[in-house]
Amino acid sequence: MKKDKLHIHWYPGHIAKAEKKLKEQLSLVDAVIEVLDARLPYSSSYDNITRLLGEKPRLILLNKADLTDKQELKKWISLIEEKTGFPVLPTDAKNSKDLSVIVKKSVELSEPRIQALMKKGLLRRPARVMVVGMPNVGKSSIINKLTRSSKTKIGAKAGVTRQQQWVRLNPQLELLDTPGIIPMKQEDQDRAKKLAFVNAVSENAYSSEIVAKELLSMLNSKYPILTREFYKLDKDLDLTLENISKQRNWIVAGGNPDIERTSVYVLRDFREGKIGKFILDDFCE
Repeated sequence: MKKDKLHIHWYPGHIAKAEKKLKEQLSLVDAVIEVLDARLPYSSSYDNITRLLGEKPRLILLNKADLTDKQELKKWISLIEEKTGFPVLPTDAKNSKDLSVIVKKSVELSEPRIQALMKKGLLRRPARVMVVGMPNVGKSSIINKLTRSSKTKIGAKAGVTRQQQWVRLNPQLELLDTPGIIPMKQEDQDRAKKLAFVNAVSENAYSSEIVAKELLSMLNSKYPILTREFYKLDKDLDLTLENISKQRNWIVAGGNPDIERTSVYVLRDFREGKIGKFILDDFCE
């Protein structure tokens, strides 16, 4: 029997190992590229990132920016830059126009450490940058875009990249891909459900029906007109899985709405940006 209330819980053992390995590898890199999901600029960030990375310079990439409202995203970029003191760039895996900017910023952030090493008598080497972020924020896709290849293992499911691997970008820059980092405990269920909305949590951790209901509730609160228009619902009909199922004529035996099928499609519609271009985090957070 499915619970009516959403509760997402996980304790992935490989995450603890990833954190330990990340700390060990920090001494090898000059700077860090932190990848966030632009739809969740707050919720997809890692609370303990400063504790993990220490004083390493950071370039923050808001990935999947093509799925967001551009004006709202500009506000978030300014806010994050003000709070962290690090440069923030919007990006997406489909567009390569920002490649040179990402490379330039990464090299610039690495230069102070390279200069310090050269003062000790070492020869100049390529900048070394670590790429970190929560599962499924698009880290590997970004690396593949930067390298214009598919040498790095990627996939649509959360937690595909398990082993760290170096990727040579060009003579100036080398990247270290790392497994996604996710909190060992998730006490903030509002944040957890947003991560489920964007598929940053393993599907084994939740019910698609309950998550889809929660997503529709949030969309109805933040973007009611766009969502209703997409599903072609009359004004007098509530934005529910049942009504969407009936509108699509997805009916199972007994004339009941096919809630399971509708749940899968609602989540897919949102994740692919079909419903609209949204940011789900509130700007005041």
